[in-house]
Amino acid sequence: MIRDDILALLRVPPETKVRLKDYDSGWAQTEEMKELGKDVIKDRAQEILAENLADLAAVQELLYADNRYAVLMVFQAMDAAGKDGAIKHVMSGVNPQGCQVFSFKKPSDEELDHNFLWRYMKALPERGRIGIFNRSYYEDVLVVKVHPELVERQRLTEDDQGKKFWKRRYEDINAFERHLVRNGTVVLKFFLHVSKEEQRRRFLERLERPEKHWKFSTADLHERGFWKEYVKAYEDALSATSTKWAPWYIVPADHKWITRAVVADVVTSAIRGLDLKYPELNEEQVQAINAAREQLNQE
Repeated sequence: MIRDDILALLRVPPETKVRLKDYDSGWAQTEEMKELGKDVIKDRAQEILAENLADLAAVQELLYADNRYAVLMVFQAMDAAGKDGAIKHVMSGVNPQGCQVFSFKKPSDEELDHNFLWRYMKALPERGRIGIFNRSYYEDVLVVKVHPELVERQRLTEDDQGKKFWKRRYEDINAFERHLVRNGTVVLKFFLHVSKEEQRRRFLERLERPEKHWKFSTADLHERGFWKEYVKAYEDALSATSTKWAPWYIVPADHKWITRAVVADVVTSAIRGLDLKYPELNEEQVQAINAAREQLNQE
């Protein structure tokens, strides 16, 4: 398991003004880690990932059997930060029947006819399940904030577009997440923090390897031109929406092995921390099981 003091460095306290330059996107989060060296930290991260993958499979079954809680994992990041890979590796050992992943694209006309949270509400996980949002309702205070012309497509009234527009959206998100938590959904939010230089390297890798050409989009390169604007939008969103009930984790993403270890540790620990238990059988059910056992033994 990852030590609490290390996770505390990554977890954004409520009412904190976030500056992403204060968060290291690499593997050495402390002086102690620097002294141990990259190879030692990488080996330990891989051990932590393996341990948590085994534990996650077990606690997921208990989550499903208990059927009182749901888990919502929210992933946000700059392009090429490794969201898809993190989801694939961390969830590789879970039962697909108890896990669902949603990737949200450009909203449809029907979705634009509703409030900005509507299409996400429809995709929330049921009790007993893990839901994963690969991008989420936060796009409406990130992409839309960087490209304010997108607000016009949302058909809002003039009152909705006043000076407090973004503040109100943050408040809506906080209230939405608080409602989820109050009703049994654990909300885990991960911002995969990749450096601009690492993003450049990953884009180049996609261009140089034919089997990765399908992952490259000219739109990604276009959005890279708004890097500073996205940093500011993320800082504002992380500052306004990291709450006691749904804190943000700023996860180092320049090295995929540390990203995956952190995400796996946080989600496994969160589920393990719930008061989960297998359902207790009533007398009638116990008798039915005993009768079934007797019948099978006599065949």
